[in-house]
Amino acid sequence: MTEHSPLRPQQFQRAVLGWFDRHGRKDLPWQQDINPYRVWVSEIMLQQTQVTAVIPYFERFMASFPTLGRLARAPLDDVLAHWSGLGYYARARNLHKCAQTVLNEHGGEFPRDVEALAELPGIGRSTGGAIASISMGLRAPILDGNVKRVLARLHAVDGWPGQSAVAKRLWEIAERYTPERRTGDYTQAMMDLGATLCTRSKPRCGECPMADTCVARAQGNPQDYPGKKPKKEKPVRCCTMLLLECEGEIFLQQRPPTGIWGGLWCPPQLDEDDGGEDSLQEWLAVRDLYATQIQALPQLRHTFTHFHLDITPVWAQLHKVSVQVAETGGGWYKLRRLNRPRAAQELGLPAPIVKLAKQLLALQAPLLTPCTAD
Repeated sequence: MTEHSPLRPQQFQRAVLGWFDRHGRKDLPWQQDINPYRVWVSEIMLQQTQVTAVIPYFERFMASFPTLGRLARAPLDDVLAHWSGLGYYARARNLHKCAQTVLNEHGGEFPRDVEALAELPGIGRSTGGAIASISMGLRAPILDGNVKRVLARLHAVDGWPGQSAVAKRLWEIAERYTPERRTGDYTQAMMDLGATLCTRSKPRCGECPMADTCVARAQGNPQDYPGKKPKKEKPVRCCTMLLLECEGEIFLQQRPPTGIWGGLWCPPQLDEDDGGEDSLQEWLAVRDLYATQIQALPQLRHTFTHFHLDITPVWAQLHKVSVQVAETGGGWYKLRRLNRPRAAQELGLPAPIVKLAKQLLALQAPLLTPCTAD
C-alpha cells in the first residue's frame, strides 16, 4: 500500500478550499437554511444516489416534513411513500427511527458529538462527520464514496475500500487533511471534487487543484483507484406476483416492515418454492375467488445490491371480491391511479410495481366483469 504524502495538510486544505470558492456547488437545496436536520436528510438521501435524482425528493420531503418533530410523529407509511423510487428503503426506515430516537432521547436536538451522531440509527461515522462539520462547524473527517475516490487516487492507495486495512488507511489520510476551520466548506469541497472532477470514469484531471501531486495521475492510471470489490456473481431469486384485477382495480398488500420493499405496497407474492400455477389456483380457492381469465405476462428482472429478482407477473381477472381477500390487510387501487406521474410517491410503490401497473393497463381487457363482494 502506497505511503506517499503529496502535500502537507495546510497546502492540501488551501488548494481544496481555493477550488471550492471558485468552482464548488453552493446552490443545492440542502445548502440553504443549513441546520443539522436538513443536512442529515440530504446525506441519507445521497447515499447510493446521484444529486440530480435527490433534489426533487429532498424538496418534497422538506415540504411534508419540515422539522425533525414532524418526521418523528409521521406514520412510517407516509415516510416510505415520500421515499418511493429512491430505492434502498432501509434508509427511509432508519431515517424515521432516527428522528424518533433524537426526539425521545436527545430532546429533539442532534448531539454535538461525532461519536454520538455515528451511533444513531442509519448514520455511521462518515455521515455523522458530514452532519457535524457542515451544520455544526465541528472538525470531523468524512469518507463517503466520492472522498474515498479522491484520496485513493491522490495517494495511490491499493485495494478495495471495503477491506478493513484499506479503509483504515483512507481514514488516516482523511483525518490528517481535515482542517480546524471552514470544516463545512472543506467537507462539501471534498464531496464536490469527487462528484464533478474525480469521477469514476473519465476524471477531469486537468481541472483538479491536486493534479500536479496526484500519484495515480502521475502513474497514468487514475481509473484503477480505488480498487474494485472482488466480483461475485449475484444469485437469482424468482417469484410470482398475482395481479388480481377487478373492474379496473388491482389488489395490493403492504409488505412487512423489514426485508425488500419493507412497508411498501405490492401485489401478493408467491416465492419460487410455492408451486407455481398450482399455488396460484390454491391461493384463489382458499380465498373463495374465481378468475374469469388468467394470463402470465412477460417476466421482469429487478436487481438489488446482493441479488437479482425475476418476477413472473400473472394477471387474474376476478369475477367478484371475497371477504377473505379483504381480510388479508390489503386494498383495491384503480389502475389508472397507479399510472399517474406521482403515484409511486403518493401510495408507496416500488419501481417494479409501477412498471407492472403500466403494463397491465396497456393490456387491460375492453370489458371487465363488475366485481361484487360476498
